[in-house]
Amino acid sequence: MTWTIEQTESQQGRIAIITGANIGLGFNTALALAAKGCSLVLACRNLDKANNARAEILQQHPSASVECLQLDLSSLKSVREFAAKYSAAHSRLDLLINNAGIMMPPYALTEDGFESQLAANYLGHFALTGLLLPLLRKTANSRVVSLSSLAHNWSSMRFEDLQFSRGYNKRKAYGQSKFACLMFAYELNRRLQKAGIETLSVAAHPGVSATNLAQYIPRVLSAFLPLFGQSAADGALPTLYAALGEDINGGDYCGPRAMQQMRGAPAKVGSNRASRDEAAAKKLWAVSEELTGVSFLS
Repeated sequence: MTWTIEQTESQQGRIAIITGANIGLGFNTALALAAKGCSLVLACRNLDKANNARAEILQQHPSASVECLQLDLSSLKSVREFAAKYSAAHSRLDLLINNAGIMMPPYALTEDGFESQLAANYLGHFALTGLLLPLLRKTANSRVVSLSSLAHNWSSMRFEDLQFSRGYNKRKAYGQSKFACLMFAYELNRRLQKAGIETLSVAAHPGVSATNLAQYIPRVLSAFLPLFGQSAADGALPTLYAALGEDINGGDYCGPRAMQQMRGAPAKVGSNRASRDEAAAKKLWAVSEELTGVSFLS
């Protein structure tokens, strides 16, 4: 049976943080949750763009509760400030949707000295999850949804050179960041279960979707996206399924079911064997704690 958001019960009284919610997958995820009555926190680097997204959501759903908070995932300082502001203003967190990301930009290091894709796609979300875990664990039926990608097949973890200091390959760097997101989702779920915490950790990917992430892809390749891909609204469905599906279990991975997971209705899907390497996941966790200074479920 195909999952649809229409079959989901009202989300009134619940609250979701969605990173990168001003555009693309994040915006469409927020829009769908607003339609179900879920209160939203749009966690975005650019507050002007976040407020524009908020206005568009309210135009379609005037009674929605939508808050904007500044969050730059490439800055650990910003991540800590966001978590502190949210925790001071809210007593619960039902859904943490780690959606924001960048894809194959030119080489750059963040203020913390991290390769930009690893920072924005993975390390910032690792730290954010740890800092918000106290609220998640005291909220019944809470979930963390981590966004991965088909690109998790492009690279393993380069523990010997995570920051690509010895030659930058933007494709492999993107693949590494999304591989890390998937390994994190699996390892987080194992640790939550071991600690007896009911919060679920699940992962999702959008297949091939037409979003702003494609801005750095060569034009000759982006021209083929409409042939194999789907809209951002359809690309958001696996995320929504992971967040709301009643048959979702911790450790599930959701993506499109057709054309080798490139497009189609949302379903539970598989990932490569390397992404489920528990020894490597433990090593990644330890390195992530060291790099971010955020320790949890150790």
